[in-house]
Amino acid sequence: MRLGRLFWKFFFAFWLALLLAGAGVGSAVWWHHQGEIERLARERDPFVAGGPRATTAVAVAESVLRHGGADALRAMLADLSRERWPQLLVVDARGNELLDRPVSAESVAAARQQARLGEMHRAARLVELPEGRGAWLLFVPAGGPELRPPLPPLSRLTGRPGELPREFRPGFERRPAEPSPWMPVGIGLLASIAFSALLAWYLSKPIRNLRWALGAVAEGRLETRVRPLMGARRDEIADLGQDFDRMAQQLQSLIGAQRRLLHDVSHELRSPLARLQAAIGLARQDPAKLDATLERIEREAVRLDEMVGQLLTIARLDAGTRDSREDVVELVELVAEIADDARFEARARGRELRFAGRDEAELQVGGELIQRAFENVIRNAVKYTGEGSEVEVDAWVEHEQFMLKVADRGPGVPQGDLEAIFEPFYRAPNGSSAGGFGLGLAIARRAVTAHGGEIRAYNREGGGLVVEITLPLNLQKD
Repeated sequence: MRLGRLFWKFFFAFWLALLLAGAGVGSAVWWHHQGEIERLARERDPFVAGGPRATTAVAVAESVLRHGGADALRAMLADLSRERWPQLLVVDARGNELLDRPVSAESVAAARQQARLGEMHRAARLVELPEGRGAWLLFVPAGGPELRPPLPPLSRLTGRPGELPREFRPGFERRPAEPSPWMPVGIGLLASIAFSALLAWYLSKPIRNLRWALGAVAEGRLETRVRPLMGARRDEIADLGQDFDRMAQQLQSLIGAQRRLLHDVSHELRSPLARLQAAIGLARQDPAKLDATLERIEREAVRLDEMVGQLLTIARLDAGTRDSREDVVELVELVAEIADDARFEARARGRELRFAGRDEAELQVGGELIQRAFENVIRNAVKYTGEGSEVEVDAWVEHEQFMLKVADRGPGVPQGDLEAIFEPFYRAPNGSSAGGFGLGLAIARRAVTAHGGEIRAYNREGGGLVVEITLPLNLQKD
């Protein structure tokens, strides 16, 4: 099975939707993972305000201050200043630091605000000693010049050089968001909905155009074409649009041909019917001429019967109906027999017919149709060839094809009418029909086409018309 262009469009759209959904889920997981890494780094960093070590340092300092007083705490801070320990600042009610270290007013204000919140795991506490020994503010600064150790490596990735990241500024609290377990499902659902909507629009737009075109054709507007509405599409739907246009073109041509045929038939039938009515009128007026009038009526009736028979043959061929009985016919011999009969007719008119046949060409065909096609072409040449001229009939086999060439020395056909002569009721520009109805070549084309062949006409040098028939021999056996 051949994979069409529409399959590949579906395939790539499906995988693109999967890739985008995977990228969305991966981004969400990475974002959560990075938050977890940062959170763990903050908890493990002893110098981050609010971290476990900073909170522990404040708790230890509070205990020493309550039980040993300011002197004991001063001694402990002096001993810890040489260790890798969070820098703990102790400020009294007047804003003086216990070890006379510089403290910014912003840091003190931020620490007092955190201490008043009273939340757990905060590196800022307000300790009031009993017996009037004062109130002290214990805190690990969140930033500023009091922060002795360098910033952690992870923090340097999120801040500008020389600027403290916002994560460590006073009052900032960051809690990593916990992703919902439905997040991957939601991202996949959104991606699938987006691509489904895009794909539905991409497919429904040309289908709506086709539906509109079908409705227009159903209403009788056979000039409707849908391919210009397809744009630059190159897939099976665009091919369907081209097939629809071909169908509409064929319907338009067939219905137009039917209308022309109906008009021509009504015109052609009017003349013999008028002559019949005139003959009947003459018979009534002059009974003495009854025999001559009956002969004229009989002649017109035969002409009408012949015309109706030919019209029925054309209608049957246009409907694709061939003779149910098909025989294996030797085509060269068939043409030779028709040429012999036509030669007798040509000599009676002062003309000549020459036949040249070679090779053998057996083909399983509807014998009556093919015989009528060959006979119509040859007799048509005999009718139109000039007096004293010769009709040349050649039959041979070439490249597994039967070839028939019939050339006359008649007036020929205008270049623009070389295709029109195969239409019913064609009349030469001079108005002469040589006693026919203009149906012979129309029947010939339809019979040849029904057997997979071709027929064409062209003017020959020196005057005259050439008609060539080609029939493929590879259709011989079922």
